[in-house]
Amino acid sequence: MYNWFTIEKIDDDTYAISEYKHWEQTHCYLLLGKQKSILIDTGLGIENIKTVVSSITDKPIQVITTHVHWDHIGGHKYFNNICVYEKEKEWIDGHFPMPLQAVKSNLLKEPCNFPQNFDVNNYKIFQGKPKSILYDNDVINFGGRNLQILYTPGHSPGHICLYEEDRGYLFSGDLIYEGTLDAFYPSTNPVDFMNSIKKVKNFDVDRILPGHYSLNVPNDFICKIDDGFSELYLNNKLKQGNGIFQFNGFSIHI
Repeated sequence: MYNWFTIEKIDDDTYAISEYKHWEQTHCYLLLGKQKSILIDTGLGIENIKTVVSSITDKPIQVITTHVHWDHIGGHKYFNNICVYEKEKEWIDGHFPMPLQAVKSNLLKEPCNFPQNFDVNNYKIFQGKPKSILYDNDVINFGGRNLQILYTPGHSPGHICLYEEDRGYLFSGDLIYEGTLDAFYPSTNPVDFMNSIKKVKNFDVDRILPGHYSLNVPNDFICKIDDGFSELYLNNKLKQGNGIFQFNGFSIHI
């Protein structure tokens, strides 16, 4: 099989499944529990992520969606048990607010050695009805492990992070990573983004597990991003259309 995915162990029963060959460098996370396994996001959908998941666990899979953007739901088509936050249940059910051609343009934005069997002309945005709907502060128990749903809008209206208190893990989706944080799309909200950063600051986080780029995000990164957003807000610059602002280790595009 074409080696599209990279598998990295976070601990004995937590894995990052990454697409480093694409410019977005998306990360999905497989969490093994005693009764079932959780898959956080499914990536671009360029290759079949289920084959990788099945090579690690034979337990039932529950897919949790950090947010309904094309690069996080591409592999949803391979699974039946899909969860999404309530504010994006319509997006995933055929009302994604971005045309397919724009998604394809993003997919091809930078040169990439795609698998031989991949044809961008056949690429589609996933559509389907979720099996269950998530709400703020829901706790998902999957056999010896618990994930808390944290509603963190800004990058999208229904964006969530997932917090595993026992291990101090924050699965941050597109809220926190080393790179350009996007709050410039019409469906984004820079002030909500700032407030979501302030929300996750209140949690005891030992490791940030982002949706893109480096897996080695410093623990003080939440505070750094908070400072960046707060600075823009205090200077009356936290408004869409103001451009890209550079900070130490990240930038904010509004």
